[in-house]
Amino acid sequence: MDEIKKKPGYAALIVLAVLAAATVVICTGIGPTGIPFFGLSGNNTTSLILFDIRLPRVIAAMLVGAGLAAAGVVMQALFRNSMADPYLLGTSSGGALGASLAIVFLGGMFRSILAFVGCLAASFIVYGIAQKGGRVKVEQLLLTGIAVSMFFSAILSALMYAAGQDLHQILFWLMGGFWNISWDDVKLGIIILPASLALLLFSRELNIFSMGEDDAIHLGVNVERLKIILLAASSLITGIAVAIAGCIGFVGLITPHIMRLVVGPDHRFLIPASMLAGGILLALSDTVARTVGNEVPVGVVTAFLGAPFFIWLLKRRFST
Repeated sequence: MDEIKKKPGYAALIVLAVLAAATVVICTGIGPTGIPFFGLSGNNTTSLILFDIRLPRVIAAMLVGAGLAAAGVVMQALFRNSMADPYLLGTSSGGALGASLAIVFLGGMFRSILAFVGCLAASFIVYGIAQKGGRVKVEQLLLTGIAVSMFFSAILSALMYAAGQDLHQILFWLMGGFWNISWDDVKLGIIILPASLALLLFSRELNIFSMGEDDAIHLGVNVERLKIILLAASSLITGIAVAIAGCIGFVGLITPHIMRLVVGPDHRFLIPASMLAGGILLALSDTVARTVGNEVPVGVVTAFLGAPFFIWLLKRRFST
């Protein structure tokens, strides 16, 4: 019986993997110059556009989308709340603040490191404030995340006021985008894959945890240790994503919900399925962002998709 239940999950993963590969090819072939991926003429300019501009951008979008989706799955499971994701809990804002500090005071040096430190600090500040008596209430966690995110936004506003010529770089992190992606960014983004796949090692614990914190404790799960490890892993993933592309919201919110309908709640399938779907979603969103009129930040596109979805979740949550 268990094997029968697994088959739809495996089939969905295969389909998603094929769609992800097709997305890379299609999105690389789409652009203002209209160069098809399979239409190479041997021209140096054509090869430059395809392999040094478009392809690293598409791959980076796939990696960032996969990481944000994986972090979203983990946060929704840990906090047993459908509205949790790195953006709403202030993690992305912490990463943007860290990257912005590196831009203003260090000339962009250690940007990735400070983005990770900012994500980690934001996660544990929110967790520490929301914790009471060794437990964390979900509602308090979300409200704390919003408050911390607003506080970081205030600091960012002050940095922007004093940034001078660095202002446009800070705006890049706040809006999110893949304008200046290179193969070096892709190399950094590759770290997202093992970090996200490592979350699969905790699939059993996450499945048990979704039954309730008390049940997880009774079944031998070290709940507080699990929270700390997975918060740190999610912060690492989000920090790398922010270092590459800035703040991109709602990918970690939308994708897990859709994939939960497709593969079910089992995290052995939900995590890899969400990674593939998140990569596809962000690569397609970035393709729209760079081909419709003047290029817009991809964060604007994901916000147009995610904001109505979040409103629907809120309405559904408080109407039941």
